[in-house]
Amino acid sequence: MPDNRIVFDHIHLISEDPHAAAAWYAEKLGGTITDRLEIHGAPQLILTFFGVTIVIRGRRPGEEPCENKGLQWGTNHFAFRVDGDFDGFCDNVRKKGVTFILDPVDFTPTVRIAYIEAPDSVTIELLQKIG
Repeated sequence: MPDNRIVFDHIHLISEDPHAAAAWYAEKLGGTITDRLEIHGAPQLILTFFGVTIVIRGRRPGEEPCENKGLQWGTNHFAFRVDGDFDGFCDNVRKKGVTFILDPVDFTPTVRIAYIEAPDSVTIELLQKIG
C-alpha cells in the first residue's frame, strides 16, 4: 500500500454576489484575488492568504441556495491566525467596517480570539496563540 497523506487545500464558499464577496475578503482582510473564472455557468473567484486558498463561487443554473442562519450541524466557522498585534489588527478591520460578533477576548490563557461576520452569513474566527 502506498504512503498517502492529506493536505488542506481550500475553503469553498457559495455567494449570492461572489464578486462583492471576493472584494470584501481582499479589502477587509488583505486577501489577494488570484483568478476569476466561470465554471459550470457560475462565476468563481480564487483568493489567497499566505498559502491558504478560498474559492468563492456564485449560483449555478438551476441551483436554489438557502440562507444559513444560526447554529447548525456541519461547518460553524473557519479561522485565521493573526501573527503580530492582534488587537491592532482587530481595530484596523473594525475601522474598515467589519462587524464583530465577539470582540477580542482571552479564550484560554494561551489563545486570544474574536469572531467577525463575513458576507453570505459566514463567520470567521480571528485568533492569536500567545506564548
